Amino acid sequence: MAKLLVLLLTVVAAATAGPAAARTGAPRASAAAPPAGPTISTRSTRYGRILTDGRGRVLYLFTRDGRGASRCYKACAAAWPVRFATGTPRAGKGVRQSLLGTVRRSGGRRQATYAGQPLYYYVGDTAEAQVTCQDVYEFGGTWLVLRGDGKAVR
Repeated sequence: MAKLLVLLLTVVAAATAGPAAARTGAPRASAAAPPAGPTISTRSTRYGRILTDGRGRVLYLFTRDGRGASRCYKACAAAWPVRFATGTPRAGKGVRQSLLGTVRRSGGRRQATYAGQPLYYYVGDTAEAQVTCQDVYEFGGTWLVLRGDGKAVR
């Protein structure tokens, strides 16, 4: 009976001690660290080097937005899906970290921004670096790709 009790206590102690890193004193990621957000990079296209997400999908701005809050909802957002951000966006190749940010949409979700402009995809762009709706007027504004310096391509 005593051996069974010692075995049971050993199993319970091992189970509650946590992962090996915690038992050995190895550093662990802080629970307070902000989550990593989307990576925004640039890719070479017929419009020059323009913003893309981490998978190479092209990102657009909507001139009706101006700087700050998005004005693209419902049917607009169905055609131009939002680039949501669950953490702080990270700069990849050709992108300035200082120009990356987020804006809160109605409903509370965060949207990635670049140079203050909310970022979107176009539903018709299905391949890496594909640009099928550049400089198009739709939903009350013009849709443009952006360069790494934050300027729209016209």
